[in-house]
Amino acid sequence: MILYPAIDLLEGRVVRLHKGAFDAVTDYGDDPVAVAQSFGEAGASWVHVVDLAGARDGARRQTETIREICQTGLRVQTGGGVRAAEDIESLLAIGVERVIIGSLAVTNAPLVRDWIETYGADRITLALDVKRLGGSYRPALQGWTDMMMTTLPEVIASYDGSGLKHALVTDISRDGDLSGPNLALYADLLERHPAVDWQASGGVSSLADLAAVRKLGLAGAITGKALYEGIFTLKEALACSQDG
Repeated sequence: MILYPAIDLLEGRVVRLHKGAFDAVTDYGDDPVAVAQSFGEAGASWVHVVDLAGARDGARRQTETIREICQTGLRVQTGGGVRAAEDIESLLAIGVERVIIGSLAVTNAPLVRDWIETYGADRITLALDVKRLGGSYRPALQGWTDMMMTTLPEVIASYDGSGLKHALVTDISRDGDLSGPNLALYADLLERHPAVDWQASGGVSSLADLAAVRKLGLAGAITGKALYEGIFTLKEALACSQDG
């Protein structure tokens, strides 16, 4: 299992949002490149970078900071407000390994399917933020304020035959609150769509959580707040994610 330590960028700073709210920001410093370098020194091979400013306002992308993170030698998976092919191409051009597609993965599957074909399945990661409503998991868009009527299974079905390889799913009720990952949701995704390399996102609160995710057979896990709050070290997390 690949462990993806997370860096959320907002105006050049490292932050975490509580359940995606821009008015609930915890600030972890003004040197994201140094944070990335520390991840690499601890043994990480990947980093998960979310450009929150780009997500909120595409004109304020933090491209230069992401370029510098790519230059640390880490493999970078990043997104935040990717809305056009030009956005993907600009990120790939600065050394990004995988580009994350969020809202458009839900609202315009035909376009994203074209991108998977054009850029290759290893270059695209879908990011599906969901919340359980009325017995079904439904995608949430626009800073998690706009709940869709379509269901998560329907969204995934729209990629049948596309060659989709990488996808992360966040249960937004758990993101940023250290309540533990939604293991039942991930187990169901693995059973229904074993060809996809699923990444767990949101809620990781302990090394036991990482061990449980690894035991399920997920391809990756993203962790942020637990690292920044010192609940465990990255070296401990990496050892746990690779153990057995």
